This record gives sequence, structure tokens and C-alpha cells, in this order.
Amino acid sequence: MHNIYTKIIAEIQKYFKEAKTEKAVIGVSGGIDSALCLKLVADALGEDNVTALLMPEKGISSEENHMHAKALCQFLKVTQHTITINKFLTDFLSLPWQPNDLAQINTKARIRMVLLYNFANSKNALVIGTSNKTELALGYGTKYGDLAADIEIIGNLFKEDVYKLAEHVGLPQEFLDKTPSAELYPDQTDEDELGMNYKEIDIILRKMEEGSSKEDLVDKGLNPNAVHKIFRLNEINRHKINPPYIIPINN
Repeated sequence: MHNIYTKIIAEIQKYFKEAKTEKAVIGVSGGIDSALCLKLVADALGEDNVTALLMPEKGISSEENHMHAKALCQFLKVTQHTITINKFLTDFLSLPWQPNDLAQINTKARIRMVLLYNFANSKNALVIGTSNKTELALGYGTKYGDLAADIEIIGNLFKEDVYKLAEHVGLPQEFLDKTPSAELYPDQTDEDELGMNYKEIDIILRKMEEGSSKEDLVDKGLNPNAVHKIFRLNEINRHKINPPYIIPINN
């Protein structure tokens, strides 16, 4: 893991040097992905150049996660601001149409990203993405919400590798032990929503990356339902991480 750590630190420094800024802003939720990203970017740029935004939703976000996020920011000596997002969400309920549950859930992620970019524009900073390779491969995130960023620093780490690197850099045990959750609604967990655990997902994604087909994986004894679901998610959610489609016009 040391070589991976060194590579990520060097790439962060190179990217910011080319962008001609030293300032970064990151949303910190109390989960392992954002905690690891905060540690990496603080190591790369120095704590004085990093600002963390903690953006809980009162009544949904757990107090434990908020306290873990605050404690980590204090330990790493980065500036932090807490902005509760409930007041921003309320206005969407008075739209001329009635937002459905999916629209409201995605709006939460997009409000958080609007706050991050508001800070970034105000302070000449870049927004740090906190999505891992597993999430990106499945399109597990909100387009123009948590999937928006200027740089994805753990975007080439499967979830399993995120845990390994987090342990390597010495993140507190509470981040390694907690159940992954985007906290978008009560009792939500990532693995329940995906219908399988991250270990199973990563095994299939690694095989896909090596060129294995659905048929290959099923023949090797992997869960057919899981295999078909992951291939399907990878296909239908590509629009979330690809640039918007531009209609070609031939002269």
C-alpha cells in the first residue's frame, strides 16, 4: 500500500501545481471514503490548504458520523465548517410539481455539491471527489452530486483497497468498522441498496476488468444474479461518469 499512497500524493501535488492553486475543499461525512480522501489531500497539500465542509441533514445524518468527521478534521488540523442542509431542501417542496422520493434524495447530494463549488469559486479552490472505483464502475452515486468533482483521488481504488489504504495511513478504527452508508434516508446502507456486499462486488468487477464475460463468471461459479446485476449497472449507468453526449454534426 505504501507505493499506492506515494503515487496518489504525487499525483495530487502535480494536479494542483498544474491548476495553479494550492487550495482544496472536500465534503466529509464521517464515512471511510471521505475520511481517507481528507487524510490524503491534507498530506499532499498541507493542512493549511484544505477546508472540510460537513453537511449533515438533521433527522437523517447520524450524530456519531458527524462527531467522527469533526474529530478527524480537528486531528488533521484542517479548517472545517458545518452547514446543515435541511433549510435548502425545504424550498424544493414548494416547486410547481411534487418532487418524488428519488428527486429529493438526489437533490441532497446536489445541494452538497453546490455548497462545495460555492466555496471553491469563492476561495479559488478545487473540489476533491470521494468516489471509489467500485462506486464509479456501478454508477453508484448522484450525477452532478457526489459524482461531481475536480479530481477523484481514490477513483482507481476498489472498496476493498480503500480499507487497506485507510488502515495503512492510520485512520481511526471507527472508520474501518462502520457500515458504509450515504445516509440519504433512514437506516440506508450501501450494501442493502446494492443487494450484495462490497467484497462480492469487487471480485466480479476485478474479473470484468481482466476481460471476463458474464458467461465466464457464471461458469466459474459466481452468483449469476450478482453477475448480471453488476454488468447491467455498469452498462446503464455509464452516463453518470462519462461527459454528456454531444450530437455529432457532419459538415
